[in-house]
Amino acid sequence: MIRVLIVDDDAGIRWVLNKVLMEEGFEVVQAESMQQAEEALAGDPFALVFLDVYLPDGNGMEALQSGMFEAPVVLLTAETTFDHAAQAYRLGAMEYLPKPFDIEEVRSLARRVTPKEKIPEPSQLEDDNIIIGRSPAMQQLFRTLGRVATSDLTVLITGESGTGKELVAQVLHRQSRRANRPFVPINTAAIPGELLEAELFGHEKGAFTGADRARTGHFEQANGGTLFLDEIGDMPASLQVKLLRVLEEGVIQRIGGREERKVNIRLLAATHQNLQQKINLGVFREDLFYRLNVIPVHIPPLRERKDDIRQLAEHLLDAAGNELNMQPPILLDESIDLLQSYDWPGNVRELKNVMRRLALLTPGAAITLSDVALALGNQDNHSSAEETLSDAVTRCLRKYVSRLGHADTENMHKHLLAEVEPPLLMLVMERCKGNQIKAARALGLNRNTVRKMLRQYHIDPHYFRE
Repeated sequence: MIRVLIVDDDAGIRWVLNKVLMEEGFEVVQAESMQQAEEALAGDPFALVFLDVYLPDGNGMEALQSGMFEAPVVLLTAETTFDHAAQAYRLGAMEYLPKPFDIEEVRSLARRVTPKEKIPEPSQLEDDNIIIGRSPAMQQLFRTLGRVATSDLTVLITGESGTGKELVAQVLHRQSRRANRPFVPINTAAIPGELLEAELFGHEKGAFTGADRARTGHFEQANGGTLFLDEIGDMPASLQVKLLRVLEEGVIQRIGGREERKVNIRLLAATHQNLQQKINLGVFREDLFYRLNVIPVHIPPLRERKDDIRQLAEHLLDAAGNELNMQPPILLDESIDLLQSYDWPGNVRELKNVMRRLALLTPGAAITLSDVALALGNQDNHSSAEETLSDAVTRCLRKYVSRLGHADTENMHKHLLAEVEPPLLMLVMERCKGNQIKAARALGLNRNTVRKMLRQYHIDPHYFRE
């Protein structure tokens, strides 16, 4: 029978794992300390180890690093940051399982039980890392990043503005073998096309008017390290061709120069746009997309992982307190409820700014519901007397458009009409008590048009009659 070792000082965790693993047909041995684990390891070998990071007499990470476990190890931890996930993988963990965990995931892991080659010692990351979250989407993101960080593979990072695409790129660089070499970021959308080529490839003296000296470009500056091209979807077509050549041949040529220069870089790219749609429109090269999209990484918007908002808000509030050299106020549960009900069109960047605002401007020791409403600009807290119809429509449309994310935004006018016309038609029919002639007059439409709309939206005019 295949043996599995569980090392965790939490009796509840051991009970759950034991139950699931025995159902799967494994022989289970339990240990609640590092000493008991060492005693268990002296016997017959194990096919898999579930190991808690924090034990009364030791640290699971250190034990994993020491090589005391010959079997594949699944690290169990309450920590939910990318730093922790990356470190687990780099020390050779087969998998990283955050608490509370999914039972089905435990079953899946137990069925794999394949050794994993150890990888190099991790470099330390800064304490201000805000790539955190307990949501399944973020945990999947951590796993992907942990596995690709040490490689030189090109990564395409997608996500809405404010989700932290550059932060992910920085973390990938710091966890890579190039960590001691340059990390060079450039926002391709922020530089006019005619200047972007010079920024990327550099130029020789006299290459154009004003070029009074030679200048190295970002490719050469990043040599040996990582080049991060943000908003790659806005790169002009002429430069897309040149970027493709760099990726294929590893050489660049300065503007006005004849010499080809070898560059050794890892390329990370990011965009908030739908590149497949831009390919269909003929404004982005398909061959370049496939060169960039070797490892696709998508950062979910904050509205799709609202369970992470409490952890993120508290972390950012503490960070704001450190930044302002003050003790930050505490977040009340009612305040967190309001934060979670907001859609965060600016994502983590917006949340970070709101937490800074609350840390500085909250008058009391605790952040109340009204404090959060004020910091958010009273979104979703307008009274009908204060808000005009135009303001209400604008507010709702902003949410509607932000929810589209990477979805196809073509025919938006048609989509909006399909959302707006039915409730308007029903309200008018209600006011006119189902009289189609009066409803047509109120809407300023032809009666036949109103009849057609009623059929289109499956609205029964008889329902509104007295």
